Amino acid sequence: MSTSDQSAKPAKAGRKQSVFYRLYTGTGAFDIVGKRRRFYIFFGVLVLVCLVSIIVRGFTFSIEFKGGTQLQMPANGANGLASTSAVSTTYNDALGHPPASVQLVGNGSNASIQIQSETLNSDQVGKVETALFNQFKPFDSTGKPSQTAISDSAVSGSWGAQISQQALIGLIVFLVLVSVFLSIYFERWMALAALIALANDLIVTAGVYSIVGFEVSPATVIGLLTILGFSLYDAVVVFDKVKENTRGILGLTRRTFAEEANLALNQTLMRSINTSLIALLPVLGLLVVGIGLLGVGTLTDLALVQLVGMLVGAASSLLLATPLLVDLKMRQEPYRQQARRVLSRRKHLAERQAQRDAAAGLDGDDDAVAVSADDDDIADEVRRERAYAAAASVPVRNPKASQNRKPTGKPGRPTGKRKR
Repeated sequence: MSTSDQSAKPAKAGRKQSVFYRLYTGTGAFDIVGKRRRFYIFFGVLVLVCLVSIIVRGFTFSIEFKGGTQLQMPANGANGLASTSAVSTTYNDALGHPPASVQLVGNGSNASIQIQSETLNSDQVGKVETALFNQFKPFDSTGKPSQTAISDSAVSGSWGAQISQQALIGLIVFLVLVSVFLSIYFERWMALAALIALANDLIVTAGVYSIVGFEVSPATVIGLLTILGFSLYDAVVVFDKVKENTRGILGLTRRTFAEEANLALNQTLMRSINTSLIALLPVLGLLVVGIGLLGVGTLTDLALVQLVGMLVGAASSLLLATPLLVDLKMRQEPYRQQARRVLSRRKHLAERQAQRDAAAGLDGDDDAVAVSADDDDIADEVRRERAYAAAASVPVRNPKASQNRKPTGKPGRPTGKRKR
């Protein structure tokens, strides 16, 4: 907590508030900006690990990107429910090599087995279908075992490439429009900090897919675009509060820009946490429904990338975007001068307080209960600076409007009843 916050609440200085109390009140107790170097190191290491994994390991692309053959059959058959491991073993025995992936899609009577492999010719497809039918005897739509229940289709990798190309174009257009909007509504430094945090979110989300080995499908690419707006949402909310708190700060000496930005973070911290939790609930619901009821598929791919992206976006918006903004703003000489004036004022007040304590014969243990002789001066200064801040946030009225306003009544004519 900063010196100004401690002087603003002397009654509670002797009592340590709980974490939840400080979180809900947003009094600036969490020094996020002051410890920004730790967050820089954390995010820097995280991005570095993700980049190394992307370059070395790469991604596990789905069949839509690589191209190949896809076979699908009902999981229920005359020989019982087929498992993915048993289907993979049957495929391997038929062709001599395992499939690229075997997934269970759906649940209950609607469950089906989806097999993806490299491109197969007609003879290879016939061997696999025959082996699968002999092993599992899947039911057709009439409830009888039939080899026609096993379907096959050829998938071209060009479709996934087209999806990726359109997604890249959409990403570039989105970044350009967001940069223009943030530069106009806020300023260029806020736009730059938000875009750096956004780039961090994209790299880390992609890196998580590379490290864990999640399959990248067209639904994953589409889901990655959907998290961009959420990633910027918290940053815009915090920046709007920073803009409000720092309006006219160059003429004030109560707090530095870094302290006001940290206060804005604390004031919006609970809102950001609540927003992130509420946004994650439906995504978790999609993930549970996708895996538990529908099996692995498009819905699961969308929910998975949104879950990873939202968690990373919420963290970077709070712990990276605003600290970056502070460092970018503090590179400007007017803000450095204002910070020096704040520190000089505090040093001057501390010296005056020490002199009065020494004159009154107080030792160090009595400082907590000592009453400063210049409380009135400090209070007057606080009132003046609040008035300056309020004046800076209110547009100046046009004096000519009131001067040119015509009087409503006739001049010189008395009002009220005439005395008799």
